[in-house]
Amino acid sequence: MVEQASTLAAAVPSVAHPVHLWFRPLIARRLTGEGIATLGALIEYCNARGGNWWRSVPRIGALRAKALVAWLRRHEATLGIRLDVDVADIDTPELVPSSQAQAIVVIGGTPHEPRLAPFERLAVPTALSGAIGPANGPDPGSNRATSFSFIRAPHDLAAIHAYLHRYRDRPTTLRAYTRELERLVLWAVIARGTPVSSMTVEDCEAYKDFLAKPAPSFVGPKQSRASGRWRPFAPEGLSADSQAYAVRVLRATFAWLTEVRYLAGNPWSAVHDPVTVTREVAVQVERALSPKLWAELRRALDERCGGTFRDQDEAETRQWRTARAAILLMGDSGLRRDEAAHARREALRPYVGQSVRPSVRPSPEGSNDTPVWALTVIGKRRKQRTVPVSAATVAALREHWIDRERDFDAPLDSAPLIAPLAIPATPSALNKHGGAVEAAYTADAFGHLVRQALQRLTTELAARPRISPADLVQLANTSAHAFRHTFGTRAVARDMPIDVVQTILGHASLQTTSIYVRAEQRRVLEAAAQYYAGDAEADAGSASPRRQEGGVKDL
Repeated sequence: MVEQASTLAAAVPSVAHPVHLWFRPLIARRLTGEGIATLGALIEYCNARGGNWWRSVPRIGALRAKALVAWLRRHEATLGIRLDVDVADIDTPELVPSSQAQAIVVIGGTPHEPRLAPFERLAVPTALSGAIGPANGPDPGSNRATSFSFIRAPHDLAAIHAYLHRYRDRPTTLRAYTRELERLVLWAVIARGTPVSSMTVEDCEAYKDFLAKPAPSFVGPKQSRASGRWRPFAPEGLSADSQAYAVRVLRATFAWLTEVRYLAGNPWSAVHDPVTVTREVAVQVERALSPKLWAELRRALDERCGGTFRDQDEAETRQWRTARAAILLMGDSGLRRDEAAHARREALRPYVGQSVRPSVRPSPEGSNDTPVWALTVIGKRRKQRTVPVSAATVAALREHWIDRERDFDAPLDSAPLIAPLAIPATPSALNKHGGAVEAAYTADAFGHLVRQALQRLTTELAARPRISPADLVQLANTSAHAFRHTFGTRAVARDMPIDVVQTILGHASLQTTSIYVRAEQRRVLEAAAQYYAGDAEADAGSASPRRQEGGVKDL
């Protein structure tokens, strides 16, 4: 995998050397695809992410990562840059005993050097747990209720677990609430030195300030929750809206703990939400791709999925076909990222009815020529709705299913519409995917799949003269949710009835959907203004010759 010995036998590695000089072409392509062009860049990349660095590089894997790290270790003297100590500790549960990967951490330390752990692995020191102990034991939280409690919670952590258990069937909500509560527990114990059940209004106000500016020791780049480098806050911090959301979650949590008589009162009820700015437009439709950019993106995806690129192997081509199916499903059907990730094959059926054009007869059921398919999904607030799926999307899904070695048209087949092409047969991987060998993407992994494809396509499209710099910037910053906005703006531009657009997008209010109408009206007026400006320039250019002709005739 490393060191082309025949050509570099007498050379020594340098931080300025391109990675392709020392690593095999396949590995070099994987690294350069993530912007890691030199050995020095690779070391910086590893040091910034620790043992979890390889997870951000497609198709590197833990074993290749170990080999790369070992090679860099051997050449540290000539490279002049050292890898951090924990980079060698590849953070992959399948390579270490499960008991070690899930070791419980008793949080503590100082605000400058905290001992942190995610919620599922943390334990609180007894003195700060809020537990009611025996005589001469720890004092209970000063806000603990004295009457009969409706929950069996001997300490604060158990009470928080009881609250989160209410959302066990709503994974998105559970994940969001867990994030906010683990941050509070870590801050209360480490930075404030107080049990959660002893928090006062002053403590709540102090935590609100902490949300606006977390301590540097609580901040770090995104890492695996099993990594020792995991931190509860990202480097970019929390927006005002995110701070307000956190306060509302904590207020609701403490209200429930008070209602079930674990706490005597709710100090968050006396705390105002952080000041936020009310947006003029709630939906950020400006993220939608223009019709031209959307067409260029689809064309580039088709080229990648055709397998005609010389530097692309069959495994990469299959991954591109997965990304294309995901992007088309959102861009042609207006699905949210979570809805697309959890869409099921059994919920997709061909629609046989009135044709779009009178001259076109309805296609027989199951035919590839069916112009519209219907997909039933579960959206926000657990509401079910049916969305249209284009023939182009179905064709992309068929190719994706062929790559999965599955029959797309098998009767009564039950499987995710889009799924990873391979799931490692390890306990940790199977546990993550619910024990199934073929399981759906998580919402985050689905978004990562799309984002990775867009980043690579942005580099390729930059060489095409018909793509403007503004379009490249937009594409580089496009998220999975932007394709939902793309569908909304295209649907309105093509005169789809506004109430139909509302139904497809699953908006509770027609007022939200009307934002797409206003956006399309602005686009039309701006295009008309450019058209009229061109007429004015043409008139100004032709006025002078006419006056000259008139003057000659008068003479």
